[in-house]
Amino acid sequence: MWVITLYSKENTSMFEFDTEKEAKEAFKKIQGYKILSEVIYFNDDCFASTAF
Repeated sequence: MWVITLYSKENTSMFEFDTEKEAKEAFKKIQGYKILSEVIYFNDDCFASTAF
């Protein structure tokens, strides 16, 4: 999941995206102080380990 966090004097807004491409396209269009982040959960398949 990708998240854009947009900061203004009164509000903080967060927008979620499924793909990096989608998030980067929106990031270019949004004006203001913003941060693009990738959210990775530890229970995602890429962290699964069968060796215990």
